[in-house]
Amino acid sequence: MQNGKEGNVTEHKRMANYELLRVLAMIMVVVMHFLAQSDSLLEIDVPVSGVRVLGSLLEAFCLVAVNVYVLISGYFGVRGAFRPGKAAALFLQIWFYALMIPPVLILLGVPTAASSMGVYGLIQYLFPIETEHYWFATSYFMLYLLSPVLNMAARNLTKKQLQITLGGLLVLLCGMKSISPFAFAFDRYGYDLPWFICVYLAAAYLSLYGWEFMEKRGWLVYVGSALAGFGVNAVMYFASCRWDSFRYYFTVPFHYNYIFCFTGAVGLFYGFSKIHIKEGLSAEVIRRLGGLCFGVYLLHEHIDLRQAWYGWITGAINPWGGTGLLFFLWELAGCTVILFTAGILAEWIRSRLSGILFNKVVRKTKLYAWLRGLELAFARTAG
Repeated sequence: MQNGKEGNVTEHKRMANYELLRVLAMIMVVVMHFLAQSDSLLEIDVPVSGVRVLGSLLEAFCLVAVNVYVLISGYFGVRGAFRPGKAAALFLQIWFYALMIPPVLILLGVPTAASSMGVYGLIQYLFPIETEHYWFATSYFMLYLLSPVLNMAARNLTKKQLQITLGGLLVLLCGMKSISPFAFAFDRYGYDLPWFICVYLAAAYLSLYGWEFMEKRGWLVYVGSALAGFGVNAVMYFASCRWDSFRYYFTVPFHYNYIFCFTGAVGLFYGFSKIHIKEGLSAEVIRRLGGLCFGVYLLHEHIDLRQAWYGWITGAINPWGGTGLLFFLWELAGCTVILFTAGILAEWIRSRLSGILFNKVVRKTKLYAWLRGLELAFARTAG
């Protein structure tokens, strides 16, 4: 990977290799959700099976996905300018899925949160950020709002100051919990804004100063971290079956702020820095998919769909209810392909509708002019 001081980081055109990484990260997210929905992970007091071992191994390799998403944002965001229009577009994107999916389900006769929870269900549609309708979207949106502050801090601190700040955050949010046999009251396992801030600053540091060790050993670190996380989880499984005191730590290797999850994400990020995709149709397709893949998450993780899609899809592709390793792989492939394709298609339709609305209406409003003025103001502060 080239050092962040070189020009490629500031190019407006997204780099296809990192967009491919973004796509892979979303596929990993779908795989993790499938593993959880299909009950295919090692579980205390449940006998070991080939499916559960394979499922936990896949989980270990896919767990880096969330951190990777934040790393991409921080790596390129630190050298860019905050865009209020992008923040508004991200909010409207989340809001679109939260609001538009329930009416479609009602027309199809599918129960919704509104029908089962009344006003409390409606609130989760109307305020998806505030209610953590999508936990990742909430933290990611708040992170973007904070990004101008984080970028300014990272650019203006000295290298040593940034190292000290980042080191303190990593020790507090990652290092101590990774070795503690007890859960900390403030620890949300990486499902929160503080951890996202830590990962974002780590990515900013990598963009500004690089990490020679990772540049040469990215793939090795990724694979080694995933295998290490799986190994700890497996050992803790057998220990937990015998001693209850190990039950908490059995789950720790699959927390987003676990040390091997963090190092694995950094390793995979640097591994993809070595992938060179020739400009042309394939690069443009990858960029397009990278821009659409957030819709995959917003579709299948909607509150009305997250507990339903597994039964619907497996009922269609495995109607005989077959079990075993081959059926597990068949369901895994089927759910991943269907969910990813459906999400990409839904986001493509939404983006087309948004584009038409923007060109026909929004661009002509005073609100758009105001947002453009804000973007110019932030652009002047960018390094």
